[in-house]
Amino acid sequence: MIEARKSDVYLSRDNVLEKVSEYQIFKYFCRNFKEIGVKFRSDLRDDKSPTVDISLIGQRLLYKDFGHPDHTFDCFAYVGYKYNLDFYGTLIHIDGCFGLGLYTGVRVGRPVRKVEPQVRAKTKAEIRVRVRDWDSRDAAYWKQFGISKKLLRIFDVQPITHVWINEQRFSCNSISYRYRFDCGYKIYRPLEGDFKWFSNVGMECLQGYRQLPERGETLVLTSSLKDVMCLAVLDYPSIALQSEMLVPSEGTIEEAQARFKKVIVLYDNDFDNPRNPGQTMAVKICEKYGLDNLVIPSYYRSKDISDLIKDHGLQEAKNVIERKENRRTYIKKESTERQE
Repeated sequence: MIEARKSDVYLSRDNVLEKVSEYQIFKYFCRNFKEIGVKFRSDLRDDKSPTVDISLIGQRLLYKDFGHPDHTFDCFAYVGYKYNLDFYGTLIHIDGCFGLGLYTGVRVGRPVRKVEPQVRAKTKAEIRVRVRDWDSRDAAYWKQFGISKKLLRIFDVQPITHVWINEQRFSCNSISYRYRFDCGYKIYRPLEGDFKWFSNVGMECLQGYRQLPERGETLVLTSSLKDVMCLAVLDYPSIALQSEMLVPSEGTIEEAQARFKKVIVLYDNDFDNPRNPGQTMAVKICEKYGLDNLVIPSYYRSKDISDLIKDHGLQEAKNVIERKENRRTYIKKESTERQE
C-alpha cells in the first residue's frame, strides 16, 4: 500500500518517534541487542566479552559501552555513528528502513505499529573499593600530565587494589584509581585495554563541578576528569560530562554563563578517525549554545589536552590555549569596531 502523508508531517526526530520507538530503532540496527538491561558484545569494536547494555536512563534508552565510555549513544547517535551519517542523514536512513514516508512524502507498505516495551529503571550498581597508599608508579603516571598528588586529592582521586561491583570482587593488576563524586564512583584503569572503566555514576553528574570557583573569567567544557585536572594545572577551571557523546543541558550552560564571562569547548581532536566524534559533538554543542570551539591543531598529533601536555609540555599546552583565546578576543573586538 502506498499512502501520501499529511502536509504538516515532516522528517524530524519527534515525528520519527511518533511512529517508532527508541526500542524499535535499537532492535532494528543493533543486532546483538536482545533485552533491555542485559549486557551484550559491541558491534562497533572488537569486544571479547559482553560490555554493552541498553538501559533506561531518565526518560531515554541509552546504549552504553562500559569498556569504551565514548560509546554512549541514544538511538539516533548510535545509528549515525555506525553508518557515519550526520543527524539529518540518520533521520533519512531510519525513515527509509522503516518505510515511514516522512522524507519522501509517500509511505510504502503497512503502517509500522509502534512498540513501547515495559521498562523498569535500571538499579544503580553498588561499588566498593580498597584504597592503597600512593607509590612511585602513581607518581610516574600522573607526572606525565603535570598532575601532583595534592591536586589528585583535591579532586578526590585515590589509588586502589580491589573493586567490588555488586559484591563481585575484581583485583587491580595494574595501577587503578577511584574517582569519587557526590553521585557515585568511577573506576579508572589507565593501562588496561578492556574494562578500563567501571562506573555507577549517572549521566547528570558533572566531573569537576565541586572544585569550580564561584566566579571566573573562562570555563572550559572538556572531555574527562583527567583533562579537568590538566586544565586546573594550567589555571583554567573546567567541567566534563560523563561522555563526550552527551549534550550538556540548558541548565548547565545557563549556570556556567552566569558564573563565568566565557564558556569554551575543548573536546578531543580524533585526527586519525574520519568520523572525528569529539569534534563532531563539539561543533554540535557550540552551534546549539553559541559557544567557541577550541581545537588542538592536528599537527601536534595530540588528541586531547592530557596528551598535549605529555607530548609537548605544560608551557606549550598553555600557549595553545592562550593563542586560541587571544585570537578569539581579537576577532570579537575587530567585529565590534566594524559595526561601530
